[in-house]
Amino acid sequence: MTRILAALGNSASFPSGGFDLSRLRIEVLAGLTVALALVPEAVAFAFVAGVHPLVGLYAAFIVGLITALIGGRPGMISGATGALAVVMVSLVATHGVEYLFATVVLMGLIQIVVGVMRWGKFIRLVPHPVMLGFVNGLAIVIFLAQLSQFKVPGTMVSDGHGMTGGEWMSGTPLITMLALVALTMLIIWVMPRVTKVIPAPLAGIGIVAALVIIFGIDVPRVGDLASIQGGLPSFHIPTVPLTLETLQIIAPYAIILAAIGLIESLLTLNLVGEMTNTRGGSSQECVAQGVANTVTGFFGGMGGCAMIGQSMINVKSGARTRIAGIVAALFLLAFIVVASPAIEQIPLAALVGVMFMVVIGTFAWNSFKIMRKVPRIDAFVIVLVTVVTVLTDLAIAVVVGVIVSALAYAWQNATRISAKAYTTPEGAKVYQVQGPLFFGSSEGFIELFDVADDPNHVIVDFADSRVADQSALQAIEAMASKYQDAGKALQLRHLSRDCHELLTKAGSLIVDSDDDPDYGVAVDYGVRPGILSGGH
Repeated sequence: MTRILAALGNSASFPSGGFDLSRLRIEVLAGLTVALALVPEAVAFAFVAGVHPLVGLYAAFIVGLITALIGGRPGMISGATGALAVVMVSLVATHGVEYLFATVVLMGLIQIVVGVMRWGKFIRLVPHPVMLGFVNGLAIVIFLAQLSQFKVPGTMVSDGHGMTGGEWMSGTPLITMLALVALTMLIIWVMPRVTKVIPAPLAGIGIVAALVIIFGIDVPRVGDLASIQGGLPSFHIPTVPLTLETLQIIAPYAIILAAIGLIESLLTLNLVGEMTNTRGGSSQECVAQGVANTVTGFFGGMGGCAMIGQSMINVKSGARTRIAGIVAALFLLAFIVVASPAIEQIPLAALVGVMFMVVIGTFAWNSFKIMRKVPRIDAFVIVLVTVVTVLTDLAIAVVVGVIVSALAYAWQNATRISAKAYTTPEGAKVYQVQGPLFFGSSEGFIELFDVADDPNHVIVDFADSRVADQSALQAIEAMASKYQDAGKALQLRHLSRDCHELLTKAGSLIVDSDDDPDYGVAVDYGVRPGILSGGH
């Protein structure tokens, strides 16, 4: 038993002398806290997607359990999320829930392929300003999602694109709701200063729920959202025609859902890693998410991905192993099958208070200080990704942030191209090119040379430069052609072997040296594809 728990918990979490009961207590209580926080989220996201609440709850259970068992990092929590629900709603409204199940299966298969091909490593291309914007944007999204709990239960309706409308609370009900939310937040803030035996969020939920039930306080409860009572999820093959037309319907949704799910999961993986000072496997996480969604689609779930809010609750409750995620999933199943009457009595105010504390803990408050110190473009990217995350969705925000960061980087490097010029005792003029030569700097490179006034012998030294792409090669060719047309001798030094082979006119002008660089050029030049890598 000890060996099994140690394996699930990542052996570093347990003393070598044997199984640590204290660690098990922390993991179980953290899992219970997460499970309680998962219930209203899963129900709410099911409403957004236009499906039955049990479809969201089953997804939270299955996705949460599988990713806890085989995911890329212990401590992460996965389940039904709003980022995916907003994409699903139009599919459900147009074609029905069976097409959603088929889409979730295909989504999972796509994620498995991404993991097997090890494409998850490309998440490292996401710059830190984009990460900050992602965290801040998601914190705001979590906050805004809780505001719907301040509407009178039963007044929201579906417009085909999710739940909308509803009457806002006012008067005594609103004051009572706010007071209980504030009380929950106060308990969570004070509890760690009193004792750490019980996770603060669990204590907040338990104390507020007890007060509401004992004194019969009339406030919205989990049961007012919907009944969560149900049985075990059963195997179910989506009843859709196995035709090309069906594939054409579900494939675009599956690709978008797979991309959003992986982006959110991998960014959450990195964030949890920074908080716990641990390393995780991005490709393993992709495979785990894929397996989880494929299975979920066959068991009547709406699919899911990593949840930053619940992951923060888990980590800040002290969880550091896989046990907490497994326990959370099992507790959630128990709520559905046997404990729904009790869970439905929990006041929504307590769960909103927990999520508000998650928002406070998740938002990168130091980003305000950082934005005053970093380059303006980085500060702009932080704000841009935050705003786009709130207004659209996470995937679009991250892609926009990466593109803007990449363009800014390209522009900065384009301005770095320069050359030191001097004349040798023999009368030859030497240009020592400095800075990367690529599509952004190719025009500036050509402008470095004074073909008309240069002597008859010119040497261009690339020792301090790097030829990066086809545009760079074309610029070298154009420069060589100008000197040849002027009848002047030109020599090119310190170009890589790949440049030797890919250059045509200028190739005969290259002077071989023992210290020529050996980096590769990534280029598709003429009929010869060059897919090379390396560094100088």
